Amino acid sequence: QVQLVELGGGLVQAGGSLRLSCAASGSIFKINAMGWYRQAPGKQRELVAVIASGGSTNYANSVKGRFTISRDNAKNTVYLQMNSLKPEDTAVYYCNAELLTVVLPTVPIKYWGQGTQVTVSS
Repeated sequence: QVQLVELGGGLVQAGGSLRLSCAASGSIFKINAMGWYRQAPGKQRELVAVIASGGSTNYANSVKGRFTISRDNAKNTVYLQMNSLKPEDTAVYYCNAELLTVVLPTVPIKYWGQGTQVTVSS
């Protein structure tokens, strides 16, 4: 059993900052990529940022230069530092991890967190 637990959402004014964290726990053999997605009301879920096990990163164009993704492999945790927030960043943010479990160490499986609300007021 694997769980992803997200922390750090909330309400912030435009121009402000928030930091999200997501900790993976359970029968984990190895974590490959970890990332953040978001879903605004009436819209499809979209990729925000992803970080590979080696540290390479990829960002949505809409957040480049404002958001920074990082990870602590020792803690199985991924972070998303969000600066210069805009009202259009308002969404539920979901953590995602592709990992190998102890039970199936050769089969990569994607897991999702429960989501955390980020609301940016204008």
